[in-house]
Amino acid sequence: MKAIIVKDQAAGTTGMKLAERPEPQAAINDVVVQVHAAGFVNTELGWPSTWADRRDQDRTPSIPGHELAGVVTALGYGTTGLSVGQRVFGLADWHRDGTLAEYVAMEARNLAPLPGDVDFTVGASLPISGLTAWQGLLLHGRLQAGQSVLAHGAGGAVGSMVTQLAREVGAYVIGTGRAADRQKALDFGANEFIDLDNDALEDVGSVDLVFDVIGGDIQKRSAALIHVGGTLVTIVGPAEARPVDGLAVDFVVESDRAQLSEIVQRVRDGRLRTNIGAVASLDDAVAAFNSTTRRAGKTIIRVRP
Repeated sequence: MKAIIVKDQAAGTTGMKLAERPEPQAAINDVVVQVHAAGFVNTELGWPSTWADRRDQDRTPSIPGHELAGVVTALGYGTTGLSVGQRVFGLADWHRDGTLAEYVAMEARNLAPLPGDVDFTVGASLPISGLTAWQGLLLHGRLQAGQSVLAHGAGGAVGSMVTQLAREVGAYVIGTGRAADRQKALDFGANEFIDLDNDALEDVGSVDLVFDVIGGDIQKRSAALIHVGGTLVTIVGPAEARPVDGLAVDFVVESDRAQLSEIVQRVRDGRLRTNIGAVASLDDAVAAFNSTTRRAGKTIIRVRP
């Protein structure tokens, strides 16, 4: 099968190559999925799990990408809950070969049914951004109606989901980003927007929850804006700052079939919109990931036409 592989961590995305790899086989509780569309996060190439397995042994050449939408083609021994021919989408294991390939083997529990009226490209754009927003806001942030949220990167793939889900809960959302992201953030539902290059972040006032996708100085300044008893949620590693008398939570997104189903239902009924930027073929994936043009939204690789 055709797949994108990486061998050299120092090379970053420029070290990606299109290659022939053996088709994966389904282990116990696995399914094999024929990938129709796949997503990729640039930070994957900095994750230890991209380069080593759970025993810390080298697993290169590895196939990156962990988001997918496709069709189940085989079931492993003991696999239940899915069937051959079923449309699915989900989040593949960090330590196994990923989804930038024609086929992937993964645990069935990490997949959810993809309704027939949702395009594969849309399905592949949902797992990381949707689950990250869902888990950060609702599980870790315990967001409630009437609260205020400072959503960093509100024009991006994760931030746009954070904005939409927070508004659905009934929160007041202040989005941040670059000036070019202002209209997109507002279109996704932000009540107001802060240009981090030109506006004073401190003018936001106090908020109940900060959803941090940036870290560093922005995270520290944001933590100082949180109400007593409020929450800083971050996805960029252990929190460097903590709100006064509040909670700081860093987390790694996990696959969850029930949550995926909730997210895709919101897409179907119009409560959630995806933030897809470029769509490229598997043959053009390396060029797409190394584009020098800044692209708003998530790049999706359409593996099958």
